[in-house]
Amino acid sequence: MEVVGQVSGRRQWSDAEKLEILAEVYRPGGRVCDVIARREVSSSLIYTWRKQLREGTLAGVAPSLPVFAKVQIAEPILPAPQTAACSTGLILIELPSGVRVSVDAGVDAGALTRVLSMLR
Repeated sequence: MEVVGQVSGRRQWSDAEKLEILAEVYRPGGRVCDVIARREVSSSLIYTWRKQLREGTLAGVAPSLPVFAKVQIAEPILPAPQTAACSTGLILIELPSGVRVSVDAGVDAGALTRVLSMLR
């Protein structure tokens, strides 16, 4: 007896399944290659579904528009000697709630994104 690990032929995906798979891709740390292996779906389908979701043609879901934040460039708050000693740079972020976040220019972008999303 032979056990076949993959289904041959075309598979029909419901809109709910497509949205569930896309949700896995969009989770923090989600990677297309991991979802492909776990769900046995081709990468081209995932990219096609992502495009359809952006355009609002997948399951009647309205496309999500990008959210923009107001950015102001301000003079450094730190005294000049400390600023000159810092060779990598300093980024100061002030959120509308009044919360201020100060990070080094070499901060991990993913980590900063997670922190800012929690402070929003």
